[in-house]
Amino acid sequence: MEGRQGPRYRAIADALSDDIANGRLAPGTRLPTHRDLAYRLGVTVGTITRAYTEAEKRGLIGGEVGRGTFVQGQRHMPPSDPFTWTPRPEPSVINMTVVTPEHPMSVPMMGATLTAIGASPSLGALLEYAPHAGLPAHRAAGAQWLTRQHRVTASADTILLTTGAQNAMAVALAAVARPGDVVLTERLTNYGIKTLSAVEGYHLEGIAIDEHGVVPDSFDSACRRLAPKALYLVPTMHNPTASVMPQARRVEIAAIARRYGVMLVEDDVFGFLVHDAKPIQAIAPDVTVYVNSLSKSVSAGLRVGYVVAPPALVPRVEAVIRALQYSSPPLPPEVATRWITDGSADRIAEAQRGEAMARQQIARSILPASAVCGHASAQHLWLVLPEPWRRDDFIAEALRRGVKVTGGDVFAVGRASAPHAVRLGLCHPHSRDELARGLRTLADLLENPQTAMLSIV
Repeated sequence: MEGRQGPRYRAIADALSDDIANGRLAPGTRLPTHRDLAYRLGVTVGTITRAYTEAEKRGLIGGEVGRGTFVQGQRHMPPSDPFTWTPRPEPSVINMTVVTPEHPMSVPMMGATLTAIGASPSLGALLEYAPHAGLPAHRAAGAQWLTRQHRVTASADTILLTTGAQNAMAVALAAVARPGDVVLTERLTNYGIKTLSAVEGYHLEGIAIDEHGVVPDSFDSACRRLAPKALYLVPTMHNPTASVMPQARRVEIAAIARRYGVMLVEDDVFGFLVHDAKPIQAIAPDVTVYVNSLSKSVSAGLRVGYVVAPPALVPRVEAVIRALQYSSPPLPPEVATRWITDGSADRIAEAQRGEAMARQQIARSILPASAVCGHASAQHLWLVLPEPWRRDDFIAEALRRGVKVTGGDVFAVGRASAPHAVRLGLCHPHSRDELARGLRTLADLLENPQTAMLSIV
């Protein structure tokens, strides 16, 4: 490879680019190791490392742990894939730590929508401060969406706009609790509520869960002992275990909350994935502050969130929004409103449901059934590690082989012992093929623990 003038590592990367463009290096070609190429070119190994890093940044090459470095080519998804994917280099590490999926269908829609908004006479209003609770049209569209996709009981005047679900959680809890107050949650819970409680000064207490979610007796006991202000819970596609709480238990949890005057903060971001799971808010709207967003269903980058509050609590929630951010920026909700109104959001959500189910099927065909927990429509699953695996060893060995997963300790609350389990985000890997490769790596670890343990030692 003969490069142009400049730093040696960049000249080598430029030469790689020329060779690929001219067809001298075909897609899939395995490149020499760092040491071999350094010897052949008479440079240091560090120079080759920097050259390969630069070439990978440009999308020219990609590494696969344990296999080597390869020239990248155009990638095409199989016709069965419902999304239109943009080709890009295969990552050197398959990341399953993130649950939020990609939303490629929204990319072409966004350009057309922004063009239409730019030509609209209402554009000026979208560049001003919105009312604290959001523009009336945006709140009305939110009511349509939550009713249609999540079976929520709500009207425009009980819905308030936020900047995503994390912001909705912060607003909801600030409306019902103060620093130092006890807030209950599942013993294993969404990491976002842990960080939020640490920043805001809530005293977070975990209560027992089983395969159906919060255990009613544990909730009742905690109410009597701790006088909590709220219970934050994810009853549908629980994060991290992907369980779905049965209807009868939702009724029981609502009755306990009403008995002790405890407000339920229901996180339903995954609710669109299961149409037969009626939210607790629809059962007991008087004791539930409901939070949701479009991040899992339509587009994470829009940062459009919703809070549905009991009518008596709406002024308090609105005051919290004013104090924390004054109002949500109106342009993203305008995009969301147009997509909700014309059906685009429903089409994206339907595709996400299909993709989640397809990826669950892939996972369950590769991983041992005894280790897999969670609903078959979830965007993530809970993998219980068999003996002799220990959580930290499994995570470290998986990463060494090119797969990142999230350990159960991330979700444990307080002094609760963290299980030897990991959460797998199934919909973040760029393709089903990429997901399958990562899952096969994990399956191999589960089936051959002794061999893997030797590499750790």
